[in-house]
Amino acid sequence: MGRWRDTLHPERFQGRGRRPPWFEGWYYKLVDAAGRQRLAVIPGVFLGADPASRHAFVQVLDGTTGRARYHRYPAQEFEAAPDRLEVRVGKSRFGTSSLELDLGEGEGRLRGAVHFSAFQPWPVRLHAPGIMGWYAWVPFMECYHGVVSLDHALDGGLELGGQRVDWSGGRGYVEKDWGRAFPSAYVWMQTNHFGEPGISLTASIAMIPWIRRAFRGFIVGLWHQGRLHRFATYTGARTETLEIADGHVLWSLRDRRLRLELRATRAPGAPLVGPSRTEMHRRVDETLTSSVEVRLSDRAGRTLFAGTGRNAGLEVHGDLARLLAEG
Repeated sequence: MGRWRDTLHPERFQGRGRRPPWFEGWYYKLVDAAGRQRLAVIPGVFLGADPASRHAFVQVLDGTTGRARYHRYPAQEFEAAPDRLEVRVGKSRFGTSSLELDLGEGEGRLRGAVHFSAFQPWPVRLHAPGIMGWYAWVPFMECYHGVVSLDHALDGGLELGGQRVDWSGGRGYVEKDWGRAFPSAYVWMQTNHFGEPGISLTASIAMIPWIRRAFRGFIVGLWHQGRLHRFATYTGARTETLEIADGHVLWSLRDRRLRLELRATRAPGAPLVGPSRTEMHRRVDETLTSSVEVRLSDRAGRTLFAGTGRNAGLEVHGDLARLLAEG
């Protein structure tokens, strides 16, 4: 019964009672009102089969300087509430209303609190509990994904390397991943900074292990004018084109009613640490300075939305030749 309730609340800690290997992490993205300061803060826990590998962590990506830091803690320094998103790692706390940070020293010192308002969660229904749709109910997936908030307002400040950064009036985004390991190949992009407020895009395509085989699966959400447009493997949508080059990613999708075209510009990033089945050691380059051109059209080709998302997060990782060949 507890596992059933947790599936309907993807924002909660899902690892209670799970056997190793197991990882779980929440991704908090912060962009200030001017769009000059960008930060990704990722608290989580890794539970490997080897007890020596088990630990809690907080990763920080400074999207402005391109620096990434990995703060490691003993596993017992991780705590999570059973009935809501409320996580503690060391002296730092994370929830749906705020994050409070107390990390590092010197240049890596990060202290303060940022508060959130007007969360816009991905809708949860019994047949589709979150962004993964009915796949969220499958018990043997290698990696699960959840979107806690597509877009929300920020307020508060952080001391970053001796300087105070004011996040008041900025925008935030929160998602999470959990399971046994990251996919062997994937592309992920996210932005909620368009020419008008209230628009958010999150999109990923990956190689998904499935009963001794693997398939190319994808999930895309475009939040526009109070409506969430979903394009996903489980909705019957299909990828028309996928092109990954040194300077860009081109991706077009279609379902029975709509067509979505994405062009993401690749920009320099910093290496984050991702999970395998044995350790948190997989190097994943991420940037917070990309842009994504978006066009949504109907079957007749009429443009329903066109815009460019700034301050975009972008990861392109793994066996990309296989990811492209699967199409």
